[in-house]
Amino acid sequence: MINNKKIVVVLPAFNAEKTLEQTYSEIPLDIVDDVILVDDKSNDKTVQKAKELGIDKLFLHEENRGYGANQKTCYDQALKLGADIVVMLHPDYQYTPRLIPSMVTLIANEVYPVVLGSRILGKGALKGGMPLYKYIFNRILTFIQNLLMGANLSEYHTGFRAYSREVLEKINYKANSNDFVFDNQVLAQIHFGGFEISEISCPSKYDEQSSSINFRRSVKYGFGVLKTSFQFFFQKIGLARFPFLDTLEN
Repeated sequence: MINNKKIVVVLPAFNAEKTLEQTYSEIPLDIVDDVILVDDKSNDKTVQKAKELGIDKLFLHEENRGYGANQKTCYDQALKLGADIVVMLHPDYQYTPRLIPSMVTLIANEVYPVVLGSRILGKGALKGGMPLYKYIFNRILTFIQNLLMGANLSEYHTGFRAYSREVLEKINYKANSNDFVFDNQVLAQIHFGGFEISEISCPSKYDEQSSSINFRRSVKYGFGVLKTSFQFFFQKIGLARFPFLDTLEN
């Protein structure tokens, strides 16, 4: 805990057997109260490795439901555990868990309700091996998103995020896609709900064990990002309404 805030790290896993141990070993368990792993029907020994590491908050999808569906289960279970702060971390070791204390301290001290680990700040993306076409797509999409959402983020596509409980209870994440565009829909919901977002520089690491979508799925993801951004814009100016952007009443 920090400032009596319960901290839960969630790991949305799919075929993470080779990188899970390194990721888990860097999670600062002196401040993290619980670690949840949700396995989206992996084809390798991710579940066995998680058990060997002593991860006891383990939830299994009986069929592969998608990246977004995995996160929905992650957040549902973290909130059930009473989390005050939820850190979403990819278990493929693209992002170092050593930044968790910095991220959660900002939330625990009520400086920001959302903190993103940005690969673009500090030029960590290309240095860490991000494919050039992904970097170019990232920059173009982020530029368009900032224009349409009236924001100024360095990137919208990071898989390392920390949220306050209030944010997850207010946004309608269950209405989002079960695919990769889920992450962007969450940020659109956060912006629309009026929550502030902070970013910290995060080095990234791409290698053959890192999870990555192929070019075709990257294009599909890009169109999904643009759709989400225009939905935000049209609802903001009152030309249309998309219920997934509406905040929830508790």
